[in-house]
Amino acid sequence: MKKRRIVLASILKPVDDTRMTEKLGASLSEVEGVDVYVIGYPSQSQASLHSITSLPLHSFKRISLGRMLAPLIVFKKCIQVKPDVLIVNTHELLIVSVLNRILFGSKIVYDIQENYARNILFTPAFFWLLRPLLAGFVRFKEVLLTPLFQGVLLAEKCYEKELPFGRKNRIVIENKAIVPAGFHRHPPAHKIKIVFTGTLAESTGVFRAIGLVQKLHQLNPKIELELIGYCAIPALLGKIRSAINGCTFIQLTGGDRLVPHQQVLEAIRTAHFGIVCYPPAPHTRNKMPTKLYEYLACELPILLQQEPPWINLCNQSQAAILVDFDNPNVAEINTQLSKPFYTTKPRHVTWQSEETRFLDWINKF
Repeated sequence: MKKRRIVLASILKPVDDTRMTEKLGASLSEVEGVDVYVIGYPSQSQASLHSITSLPLHSFKRISLGRMLAPLIVFKKCIQVKPDVLIVNTHELLIVSVLNRILFGSKIVYDIQENYARNILFTPAFFWLLRPLLAGFVRFKEVLLTPLFQGVLLAEKCYEKELPFGRKNRIVIENKAIVPAGFHRHPPAHKIKIVFTGTLAESTGVFRAIGLVQKLHQLNPKIELELIGYCAIPALLGKIRSAINGCTFIQLTGGDRLVPHQQVLEAIRTAHFGIVCYPPAPHTRNKMPTKLYEYLACELPILLQQEPPWINLCNQSQAAILVDFDNPNVAEINTQLSKPFYTTKPRHVTWQSEETRFLDWINKF
C-alpha cells in the first residue's frame, strides 16, 4: 500500500523544533501508513527522530536575501516529495501551500504559533516605519489565502478572538510540554540555580529576570541564573551581555545561536527554579507561555508573574512563588525558596492531553 506523505515546513524553526517535529511530527509518524518529512532551518542538535525525514534549508541570517529566497527552496523540496498533506507554521509559506494544493492536490494546514502581524507591529525586529506596512501585508495574506486551507491549528486559545480569518475549520492545539520518559530533576545542593529559558527578548522578560536575580544574589550569594535560549536581534543581545557583565553568577547559553531542546531540558533538570515574567505588551497579552507548561510538567518550582490564568494553573499543585517584578520583595522571596512545592502532580500540562485531539482532527484530511 502506498504511504501517505505528510510534510511539516517552516522557515525559521529548526528541523528539530519542539512543536513542529517533536510534537506534531512525532505524533503523525506513529500513524500507520504515513511518512513524515520536516523542512526547516538547520539544527545544531545531533538528536534525531528516526521515523521522520529531515530536509534542512541552508543557513541564512534572519533579515537577508537568503531568507527571502527560502520559500522557493521549500517549494522545490515540496515538488520533490509531493506531499498529500502540507502543514506550514509561518505566513511566509502561505503562497507555497496554495501552489502545492493547485499542483498536487495537497491538503494544506496553517499551524498558527504566533499572531504574526502583532509581533511585527510591537517588537523591534524591523525599523519602526516599516512595521505597520509589513504587519498589514502579513494580515492581508492571511485573510486572503487562509480560506483556501483545509484547516487551521491555533497554538493559543486567545487566537480564537484575535484572528478574524480561517474560522471554518480550526482547532486549538496548545503548545503543551513534551518531557522524555524517565526525566527527573536533580539540582545541585551547593547552590540555588534559577533558569530563564526560551526566546531572550525584552518582551519575554529577560531584563526583569536579570534584575530580580541580581537583587536576590546580593541577599543570598548561593543564587545563580542561567539564561538559555536564542536572541534574534544582535543589538538586544549586546544589551543583555552588558546587563550581566561582571555578574559571575549569571551564565548565558545560546544567545546568538538556536539551542537544542535537549539542552534546555538539561538546564531544567539541574535547576531549582524557573522564571516566567512577561512585561505587559499587546502581542503577548492573554498568551499561555510554553515554558510555563514545561516547568509544570518537569515539576520545576516557578518564580511567577502575577497573571491570573497562570496563577490558577500553578495553584492546582502549589508550583509557584508569586512575584511583583516591578517592585519585588526580595527578602520574602528568599524566605519562600525553601517552602514545599508540588504537593499534587500537575494535570493537563503535557502534549499527551493534546495529541489525541490533534490526530482525530487531522484524520479528516
